[in-house]
Amino acid sequence: MDNNNNNQIEIENANQNENENEMKNLEKKVTKNLIKNYSNLLNGNSFKDFSIFVENKSNPFEIKVHKSILSSRSPFFNESLRQESLFISLNQFNKKEMESILSYIYYGNISFENQENLFQLLEISIYFKLNLLKEIIQKKISNSINYSNFFQFLFQNRNLNLNEIEIKCFELINQNFSQIQNNENLFNLTKEEIIKFIQFKQEKKEIFQFDFFQFLNNWIKKRNERLKGKKEKEKEKEKGIEKKRLFHSFFSLFDKDSISKQDFDKLKQFDFFPKSFLVDIQTKVIQDNQKEIENKEKEIEDKNKEIEKNQKENQQMKIEIEEKWKKEVEDKNKEIEEKWKKEVEKMKPTFDKYGDQYQKDLELEKKLEEIKKNFPQFSGIVKDIEYVKKLQEWINDNDFFSKMKKGFSAKKDGFNSRNWHKAVDGKGKTLVIIKTKDNFIFGGFTQVGFKYVQSGGEWINDSNAFIFSLRNDKGDRIPAKFTHKQKNAIHSGLSYGPLFGNGWDFGFESNLQAGYSNFGYSYNLPNGIEYESDEAKSYLAGSYNKWIIDELESYFI
Repeated sequence: MDNNNNNQIEIENANQNENENEMKNLEKKVTKNLIKNYSNLLNGNSFKDFSIFVENKSNPFEIKVHKSILSSRSPFFNESLRQESLFISLNQFNKKEMESILSYIYYGNISFENQENLFQLLEISIYFKLNLLKEIIQKKISNSINYSNFFQFLFQNRNLNLNEIEIKCFELINQNFSQIQNNENLFNLTKEEIIKFIQFKQEKKEIFQFDFFQFLNNWIKKRNERLKGKKEKEKEKEKGIEKKRLFHSFFSLFDKDSISKQDFDKLKQFDFFPKSFLVDIQTKVIQDNQKEIENKEKEIEDKNKEIEKNQKENQQMKIEIEEKWKKEVEDKNKEIEEKWKKEVEKMKPTFDKYGDQYQKDLELEKKLEEIKKNFPQFSGIVKDIEYVKKLQEWINDNDFFSKMKKGFSAKKDGFNSRNWHKAVDGKGKTLVIIKTKDNFIFGGFTQVGFKYVQSGGEWINDSNAFIFSLRNDKGDRIPAKFTHKQKNAIHSGLSYGPLFGNGWDFGFESNLQAGYSNFGYSYNLPNGIEYESDEAKSYLAGSYNKWIIDELESYFI
């Protein structure tokens, strides 16, 4: 009995589902027929009682329509057609645009095949107060915005000022700013758009990096080109006034916490920064540092309390812990004191000294201080600071010069290739400097370094290797670097000293007091000098093989 009931229920459910599907198909058919009927009504001539004239006043194009349909579907027509009239002129629209809107009004059809007319359709939907169509087109535009077209969509949106489209474009600008910061379209942004973009980033609580302020500076320069027709003196004066006025209006929007503190020193180069704004940032940096010091002092205080607690528990432990923490406290105090001194010195106000020459002097002074700090005095060879600066420029690795160690000196460690290999093999990046008895100074640098080879020898490839000449009195030659041009950059083998280039661009056998130079085989010669010429062979040391070493030094990290 129960099985029969279950079967009956299943049959009834199946019949109900079949009926529901049949009803849905009938509803679809009704909708399809309704659309077809309204399409026929628009395309036919029956019962049309109103005319729309478009395109131009002198020779307008007439479109016949039905008043009742237009007034029921569009609030615009509902208001306009209340007057006793048989026609309306809409000369601002062309025939194609009007026909597209009428097809939507009559039977809900709209074509999005041409992406270029999306904004035109959007403007028309707003004009005719077709809110649903406006929402559809706006969503279509928003979904179509991508990396290749966001500038075009942003500029097209200027007349409509739709927030959703603007925000989508701002997001793409923000994501790709470092790649597009020199794009001409970015400089076509209006002042108002830049202000909105700043507010957009502020709302996202994002940090403004140095490249954004470079863009603002360049944007102002391009904007000021409109003053070209005026006298030079007036032009420069107005440029300065306009520049400061615009940037002051921009910087009224900035929160001091939204600017990268790491970029603070770089920002000083821009004369458009309000002095009070820089002072605020400087004050914030100092306050943060002071807070960090206070936190460390609190940490020290807490550790002292822990010491007191341990003292009560065990006298012996008290003595050990007291000595330990006393040393740590002293070290931390020294660290805090040194850091504070540096920060205070760094943050001394320089806002009244923004002249170009002063800035150049500061940069030069800073660079010289770094050189003095990072470079040890080359004991036997390099004593001229200009030579040191050249080596730093050529190697282009601050880690090397801040951490490098002197590994070998022939005068100290002996003129012997095995002693040299023992000092430098396996050390990685290696700098070799040679001075001859005739005061020629030259050498080489390898990124991969020399390695230990027990017997024979091995050529090593290093595309970043180079050789150089620092002092060469023949023909008043200046310091120069010569890059590697083919395989076999350096050679490792206990029977040889430093050897650069397969053709022995320069090298030494076991006795480091004399060497050979066949410059140009593996390394590029100076312009105008031919390989195997006497000038090539004598370029580095004054001769091919008759030069005597005064000193040979090697450095590595």
